[in-house]
Amino acid sequence: MSGNGSGSGAAPEVVPPRHRPGSVPAARPGFRPDVEGLRALAIGLVLLYHAGADRLAGGYAGVDVFFVISGFLITGLLVRELGRTGRVSLTGFYARRMRRLLPSALTVLAAVVLAAWLLVPPADLRGVFLDVVTAALYAVNWRQAAEAVDYSALGTAASPVQHFWSLAVEEQFYVVWPLLLIAVAWWCRRRGRGVRPWLAGVLAVTAAGSFWYAVTLTRQAAGAAYFSTGTRYWELAAGGLLALVPGGWWRRVPRWAAGATGLAGVAVIGGAALRFGADTAFPGPWALLPVLGAAAVLAAGAVAVDTPAGRLLSLAPVRYVGRISYSWYLWHWPFLAFTAVWLGEPPLSVALLAVALSWIPAALTHRYVENRFRHAPERAVRAHRSGLVLGAACTAGAVLCGAVSWTAVPRTRLAEAVDAPGAAVLAAGDTGLQRSADALRPLPESAEDDVDAAHDDCLVDQLDTALASGCVYGDTSSDTTVVLFGDSHAVQWAPALRGIAERRGWRLEVLTKSACSPAEVTMWATQLKRAYTECDTWRETALTHLEDEQPALVVTGARATTPVVSDGRRLGETAGAELTEEGYAKTLRRLTGTGADVLTFADNPHPEQDVPSCVSGAMDSLADCATAKSAALGFEQVGEVATREVGGASLIDPTSMLCRDGECPAVIGSVVVYRNDDHLTATYVRTMTGWLEGELPVAV
Repeated sequence: MSGNGSGSGAAPEVVPPRHRPGSVPAARPGFRPDVEGLRALAIGLVLLYHAGADRLAGGYAGVDVFFVISGFLITGLLVRELGRTGRVSLTGFYARRMRRLLPSALTVLAAVVLAAWLLVPPADLRGVFLDVVTAALYAVNWRQAAEAVDYSALGTAASPVQHFWSLAVEEQFYVVWPLLLIAVAWWCRRRGRGVRPWLAGVLAVTAAGSFWYAVTLTRQAAGAAYFSTGTRYWELAAGGLLALVPGGWWRRVPRWAAGATGLAGVAVIGGAALRFGADTAFPGPWALLPVLGAAAVLAAGAVAVDTPAGRLLSLAPVRYVGRISYSWYLWHWPFLAFTAVWLGEPPLSVALLAVALSWIPAALTHRYVENRFRHAPERAVRAHRSGLVLGAACTAGAVLCGAVSWTAVPRTRLAEAVDAPGAAVLAAGDTGLQRSADALRPLPESAEDDVDAAHDDCLVDQLDTALASGCVYGDTSSDTTVVLFGDSHAVQWAPALRGIAERRGWRLEVLTKSACSPAEVTMWATQLKRAYTECDTWRETALTHLEDEQPALVVTGARATTPVVSDGRRLGETAGAELTEEGYAKTLRRLTGTGADVLTFADNPHPEQDVPSCVSGAMDSLADCATAKSAALGFEQVGEVATREVGGASLIDPTSMLCRDGECPAVIGSVVVYRNDDHLTATYVRTMTGWLEGELPVAV
């Protein structure tokens, strides 16, 4: 949502069509009120989607509309400058964008830093401040792509500046596009060719490549594809191609066709917002719908503005929302994110109130910051250089604000190992809930990374189908082979099993894959937004390997709440659990058929919040971070049900080492139990080694 493009309040100037009865005059650059209204439609969809409106689960398509508008307006601006002067001033272009974008962005980023100090748990502060730095540098989308962030998720883990990803995409596009335009114009002048056709050809070819990449990467890694500049380039290019259509061409289009096209465009955008959802593979190829819808509205307005769609989008209240859309976009997500930190994931009514309240700073920022710098008189902005200096100062200020805050974040004191017995306090009969701590192990701010080496080396990535190599621990030459088989909820038990393997002289083999249950059922990959076929392939390879190897003991485990696909559709929770139980039983029968003893871990409790975040801000009131046992285990234990159905398989239930007296604490024996909202820390699992050894068959 940027200056001349998706979110700015700048009055869009285009070259409208020639005058005809019922249309606007078109001989010179003029104001397009329908473009301002189209911005309002886009920001409205985004705001309602982020607030959690179920009926608009595809409201994220509003961002795609913004991209098309931005490509259309910026390309038109550059081409008109090229036509008037025979050149494009890069310093002028970037100075204008900096004056329009960066003062408002700095205002919001500074406010985010201040609010974070007041509201965000200490464990999350460094992540927020790092995001502020990358947002100020317009690179936050790459950080989010690398982490495959769930953009719609609210809570303490939601960065209050993650919405800057779309601004980053646009600015990265506009680093490249003016340079490409200048290069094509230079080439055309040297050979006496027309610039527009060659520019259109370059845009079309590169857009086609970007679209192919978007479709391909979305199939492989939808989470990363969502934030990638490469997968979004074609959307901006689509608007650019529209801006390159000669004005004379629009004069040949009948007005009735323009009216129908405009209405169809609005309908397609609305339909996408209504029909898309969290499971839609996006941005490719489904992003075609909002992109084509936006292009249709823009094309219709190039023919005649006073069509039915044009009149609707040109209403004064609609145009006002479009005019402040950049500032409102900047402010709305921090309001939602901090509301979630303060109150937990808010209901729709509270989220809508937060969005509405964000209008106040948005309106003030638009009037006193955005407009002040964008419309600064020439005597105040004497040259393009001053705009560049202003932009550099704003960027440096935001980066400095985030960086200094990052270095100032207080740290929890690390407890010595001897002072952090963990599960040993429960084994010794201490059932009291730890109320406070002045030192912990691991540190809450680094708990997410508290994993065993087997997690890093043996948990196969989602796109891989081959078994991990070299994942053997203990006595590698032993005749007694024990296998740990399952997903990330299985590999979390590796620290304890490795200790037992070393004491008992086992050969421990770890066969695990991210988000891949041992159950013979096709799962839904949430990050990939499709059926998890790689899991099916890997699982069959692993089972065949186990049948050939015939181990003495197989220990399985998996997350109990896993979405399942049947006949090409994602099942609901109840139907999915039933199918998973059947699939788990099939797997257990195959495993017992190898002659091995088979043990299944019941899934661990799932806290209602991100434990390290909570603990870091509640060292004197750790009970606030505990979860009621009924809530933490409020799901179907599919592995437990399946194990009871299969002879020769037994259950290991860790609940007694994780919950006592109806509570599942966040800290036990000065050890942080969970590294996020459903995985155990490796440190705590190691303290469970003695208990686990007592649960294993003595004869193995």
